Amino acid sequence: MKKLLSTAVLAALLSAGLAHAETKKVGVTPGPHAQIVEKVKAVAAEKGLDLEVIEFSDYVVPNQALNDGDLDINSFQHQPYLDNQVADRGFDLVSVAQSVNFPMAGYSSKIDSKDAIPDGATIALPNDPSNGARALLMLEDQGLIGLTDGIGVRASVIDIVDNPHDFEFVELDAAQLPRALNDVDVALITTNYALDAGLNPVKDSLFREGAKAPYVGIIAVRAEDKDADWVNTFVESYHSPEVKAYIEEQFKGAITPTW
Repeated sequence: MKKLLSTAVLAALLSAGLAHAETKKVGVTPGPHAQIVEKVKAVAAEKGLDLEVIEFSDYVVPNQALNDGDLDINSFQHQPYLDNQVADRGFDLVSVAQSVNFPMAGYSSKIDSKDAIPDGATIALPNDPSNGARALLMLEDQGLIGLTDGIGVRASVIDIVDNPHDFEFVELDAAQLPRALNDVDVALITTNYALDAGLNPVKDSLFREGAKAPYVGIIAVRAEDKDADWVNTFVESYHSPEVKAYIEEQFKGAITPTW
């Protein structure tokens, strides 16, 4: 009996040690990304993967932390943003799956519709290159500006070749845009920061972008980990029916699953 008991205790200790070894740090931005990954955490725990969710207040640090080994995985960005960070900073990071679609939208505390935007209006854009390009492409899609032909996701304000309404463009940190609404006429805000500020792209926006594939959210890891079993477990947990149902119920169309 003592031998059997000792074996059982040893097995339990080994199991606990393995579970501890499988704890991974996930970087997210506050708001919806954090909420969704908390749900993922509950699903992953049932599959033997423990997650520690760490929130970052901006878009720059989560990739630096992942590249440096302070995180194991992150979920907060889209592919053009990751591509830009890899090119500019030399990060050895890759995407392993899509997450959710966060449509960018135009908001105003002064104007009730797109048609009411006055000539000479001040338009606030995100100041990071990928989301800045995203905002400009959305303005072009709305017929408000024209951009250099073929510029696509590389667009910047210097690529505006047609500005018939004489808009003035102000570039701000993405997290600051909701707080700038009283100081500008229109701010182009990603959904995570909009929802955190009590804004809903379905009900409160002047206009919003369609579901553009390049801007769908992604899950990123270091290249060396892309085929790891725990990464597959994380993606399976994220793409689970439980997480999908949570997103649909919690965000009611403001954020949509991609699977």
